[in-house]
Amino acid sequence: MIGAIIGDIAGSRFEWDNYRAKDFELFTDACFPTDDSIMTVAVGKAILDCEGDYSDLSARAIGCMQELGRPYPDCGYGGSFYDWMYSDDPQPYHSFGNGAAMRISAVGFAARNMNEVKALSRAVTAISHDHPEGLKGAESVAMAIFLARQSKTKQQIRGHIEQNYYKIGFTLDEIRGTYEFNETCQNTVPQAFEAFFEAKDFEDAIRNAVSVGGDSDTLAAITGSIAEAYFGIPFDLRKKAESYLDNDAFRPIHTWLKRFEKMFP
Repeated sequence: MIGAIIGDIAGSRFEWDNYRAKDFELFTDACFPTDDSIMTVAVGKAILDCEGDYSDLSARAIGCMQELGRPYPDCGYGGSFYDWMYSDDPQPYHSFGNGAAMRISAVGFAARNMNEVKALSRAVTAISHDHPEGLKGAESVAMAIFLARQSKTKQQIRGHIEQNYYKIGFTLDEIRGTYEFNETCQNTVPQAFEAFFEAKDFEDAIRNAVSVGGDSDTLAAITGSIAEAYFGIPFDLRKKAESYLDNDAFRPIHTWLKRFEKMFP
């Protein structure tokens, strides 16, 4: 899950001030964890809490999201998800927002087969993002992570994604000048995939994602989650990202991240 968190933190300062090139400083004092990091870890905590029995994963996901998420009301929740977060009776609201895809990486690391990828993805997504496009966005990212962990090549991963989820049909250079901020799965997830497909290593994937513009933290979080599974993560980037979490404000998030990584390295 740290790949999603690295992307989120690196992209955070560019969400409302896009930088359409790759020569930026990856981490600065202006960077910070957003809702993308918090909800990513919350899904991971829910999976851990199930201890292999996922029959009540949906209920656990709601509980973990609210438990870990409520202390951070200003971390960047969208309006509808904010209401969901603080509701005593949270219900799905037919969303196809890209929040479905940015928080899903734990599923790709925990699932034991493709059918489980689909089942777990739906269980943690439909609790809020129950629109078909929201479900598709989350499942596609989780599936790509699973395939990368199975040592599939980029060509094989691309083939599966384009056959079952999205026809990408563009390069980053073709869209970098015109791509605009968009919070939907269908206009964020394909761009994140292409940022991964064009990358030469993990850091390059994050730089690709940020350079496109748009919803920079979420696009980079999605890209980072896939790139982690495929490339691995350099130790120095991991430690630097963890420094944004290992403090009084975010220590509960950091604690659950480390527990997940111990169980699903």
